[in-house]
Parts: sequence; C-alpha cells; structure tokens
Amino acid sequence: MIKLRIVSAIALLVAFGSLASAETVKIDGGMAQSDDGRPSRGMTQASVESKYGSPVSVNAPVGDPPISRWDYADFVVFFEYDRVIHAVVKR
Repeated sequence: MIKLRIVSAIALLVAFGSLASAETVKIDGGMAQSDDGRPSRGMTQASVESKYGSPVSVNAPVGDPPISRWDYADFVVFFEYDRVIHAVVKR
C-alpha cells in the first residue's frame, strides 16, 4: 500500500513537473521607451539630469539596494544605485 502511494506520488510529480516551464524573452534595442515625457527605465542619473535638467529636490538613498528619489515639477524618478527603475507622473 505504501509502495503504491510512493509510486503514485512520483508519477504525479513527473507529470506535473513537465508542465512547469519558463521562457526568457529578450528585446533588442536596450531600454524601454516612455512616450509621455518621463525618463525611461535603465537611464543613468547623469543622462536624466542631462535630458531633463536638475531636479527640484533630491532624496538621499535609503535601504539595500539603495533607492533614491528625484522630484521634478511634472514627475518623480526612482533610482536603484544610479539607474532609473520607475518614473511616475504627478497629478
């Protein structure tokens, strides 16, 4: 009886294990482009400042990895280390 349960469990694991898979999608062209005037994910702090000017205010990095925030008049940019991870339009 126990052997039957073990064999059944192994059969289920093999059957369902083959269903689980993952696919990696690579996109040529580098960084994602935003179409609403915000910085794109992956831009450096230097390129954001070069393109959009100096921020109204800068919040120092917090946490590990360090996340910092730059406030502009129309949007807020979040950086991990020196790369944009998110940019949000202000209401």
